[in-house]
Amino acid sequence: MAQQFVQTQIKGDKVVLFIKPTCSYCIMAKEVLSKYKFKPGHLECVDITGRSDMDNMQEYFLELTGARTVPRVFIGEECVGGGSDVTALHKSGKLESMLQSIGALQ
Repeated sequence: MAQQFVQTQIKGDKVVLFIKPTCSYCIMAKEVLSKYKFKPGHLECVDITGRSDMDNMQEYFLELTGARTVPRVFIGEECVGGGSDVTALHKSGKLESMLQSIGALQ
């Protein structure tokens, strides 16, 4: 069920963050992404805290991305990593072109 939920969420041309609201790296990733003007519906934050399948979801992240930690940030169906990774992509200028390539920006 966790796998199916994750796959359903990351389908399409949007950015999806799987987060825990109190996590400093999740906050960092959200702050970086807030600098961009997304088209409506192209940026989604999924709080996994308190979900009955949270552990299964994090195990699936490990299988899918090599890490079970949050945030797990997907641009389209590609995981770009976590908070530090998103920050590095932003600073290098690569993040904007990745977001434009999936048509997520206004």
